Amino acid sequence: MTEPQELPFLSRLSLAIGSFFALLGDGRLAARVQALRSGAPLASEVPPPAPAPAPVQAPPPPPPAPVPAPTPVRATANVDAALQLLALLQRESRFVDFLQEDIGAYSDADVGAAARLLHGGARKVLQDTFDLEPVRTEAEGSRLTLPTGFDAATVRVTGNVVGQPPFTGTLQHKGWHATAVRLPALTEGHDTRVIAPAEVEL
Repeated sequence: MTEPQELPFLSRLSLAIGSFFALLGDGRLAARVQALRSGAPLASEVPPPAPAPAPVQAPPPPPPAPVPAPTPVRATANVDAALQLLALLQRESRFVDFLQEDIGAYSDADVGAAARLLHGGARKVLQDTFDLEPVRTEAEGSRLTLPTGFDAATVRVTGNVVGQPPFTGTLQHKGWHATAVRLPALTEGHDTRVIAPAEVEL
């Protein structure tokens, strides 16, 4: 920008008189003149504002956490096998008859005698059909420690369960698990829903 030329005296006098009245009538002009006299730059001399920086690109959001696969659900339990076992218990120990009977009217001695017969027959079915072994080999009532990562499907923790394993407690029941199952083969057309056929004596 070129420096403006110096005005002659008469021009300066005329400008001063005109400016005097202009300053009296225009407050904004007076403020600009005051700023100029104090050394502030003119609006035309103020450098334009720096361009706003480009917006910082936000990092892409992290991918969503993978949804864990649902726990596979087993198919419906084998109803035929359950009915077979119930039929065996009925045949060998009259299991269904005993449980369906209202024993409230019987004496303890009568119930005890019936329970002994039921126990013998049911035990035979259990031994013929399953091979069973205890889950824990320690004696019931002994103290033991369950380590971190113990199999919760084979050991159920009861009582005051606080915190994380290892847990130390008393073995209340050793548990059982089947190592073999032997159910009779079903013949074609056999209706397993018939637990015990009705009996008619001729």
